[in-house]
Amino acid sequence: MDTTFQILVSGLTLGAMYAISTVSLSLIWGALNVLNMAQGALLTFGGYVAYVAFSGMGLGVPLSIIFSVAAGGLLGLFMYVAVVRQMLNREGFEVNVIIATVGVGTVLEAMLQKFFGAYPIRQPLTVEGGFFVGSTHVPFNSVIIVFGSAILMVLLAMLMARTRMGRAMRAVSQSRDAARLMGVPVNLVYAQVFALAGGLSAASGIMLSTITTLAPTMGYDPMLKAFIICVVAGLGNVMGALYAAFMLGLFEAFIQFAFGVRYAFAGMLLVVIIVLVWKPNGLFGRTKVNRL
Repeated sequence: MDTTFQILVSGLTLGAMYAISTVSLSLIWGALNVLNMAQGALLTFGGYVAYVAFSGMGLGVPLSIIFSVAAGGLLGLFMYVAVVRQMLNREGFEVNVIIATVGVGTVLEAMLQKFFGAYPIRQPLTVEGGFFVGSTHVPFNSVIIVFGSAILMVLLAMLMARTRMGRAMRAVSQSRDAARLMGVPVNLVYAQVFALAGGLSAASGIMLSTITTLAPTMGYDPMLKAFIICVVAGLGNVMGALYAAFMLGLFEAFIQFAFGVRYAFAGMLLVVIIVLVWKPNGLFGRTKVNRL
């Protein structure tokens, strides 16, 4: 029973961290049908901004988190205006954006390494201590990550379901041309999607850095796993990505306990292969039907 509870705690913590970065990746895919390969760099940027806000600027924990999320949103907006928007409606748009965002991520990572160095830094926002449930130690930090992720996901669901901005995002994700004909400002929606994804990535970076440490390359693994989760859920399916993140977080925790940490990533890749063979559009994806 203690072992099961430990796997549950670890899996929920992993799933909570993966959920936010996965949803931000899925938002951009759903709206623009492209992958943001600078996702990992945005995540890392958020962790470092929170570190500077708390340690360098003397802001409290809540203000440091808000400052970091706002900075991530502004950086996401800048990426859209300066890079992605310039490529819209051009031939090879999807491939060009992937290549461009790889470049943006590389430059951002190099800048972080220049200013903060290549050595890991402890995130001061980490909450120490914990409590025991039976013989299982539950860190306070893990509890905060799970609840923080849940709050963000509820707020995002409310935004998508109950606001004009959310309805516009859903309309554009279904059909950009139809949304434009109905008067939806598509370019504004794209900018909002990138800003929202940037803020979510920054929040994910704060969570990740409290579990590990701050490092310029810390975003590689979460970005790759976020992409895997998006594929399993079905690219562009935001709610499916949320469910898949927690499912694969629990699966990864089980694999780590049963076979060892080094087999966790291989296990996730095996899941991807099985899902793509069984359901090519993902667990929650839908097959497009063209009516003539």
